[in-house]
Amino acid sequence: MTETRLNPLAPYGPFLARAVHDAEELAYGPRRLREDLSALRERSPGVPEGVWRAAGKVDGRECAAAVGVMGVIVGVAAVAGARSGGRSAFYRGAVDGFGLHGLVHLAQAAAVRGRTPGSVTSPLVVVPFSLWARGRLRSARARGVVAGLALVAGATVVAHGAGRRPVRAF
Repeated sequence: MTETRLNPLAPYGPFLARAVHDAEELAYGPRRLREDLSALRERSPGVPEGVWRAAGKVDGRECAAAVGVMGVIVGVAAVAGARSGGRSAFYRGAVDGFGLHGLVHLAQAAAVRGRTPGSVTSPLVVVPFSLWARGRLRSARARGVVAGLALVAGATVVAHGAGRRPVRAF
């Protein structure tokens, strides 16, 4: 049986789709978070105060730096996917994590009953692309979802941690 070649859009698509999604987050995110913080606090009294303090400190520079770091991580995953023909566990985790990231944005929008940063491009770009790319990958398994969640959580922590460092220096 001959193996079919992976569509070139599958490995590099997350990088391109992420760029579109990140543009929305950068344009809308930090300002919206500051504007909605008190309402979110009232709606979610069980969230620890430290979370709200940290959220209130996120500014445009930190967000831009974090998006840049995440772009590098997704770019490395795309290259790993291209080189491996889509077999790289890192790439597969990135595809799964990206799709799950989009679902989180949709859940956030549902929770606040309105638009949130990332909620426009998630149903139009993030989730459809992730489903399409997953369909192009051979032998996708449930553990890929767990790996994807772990990857996106870890990458988010790293990206925001790195994004916060240069901002504090100024």
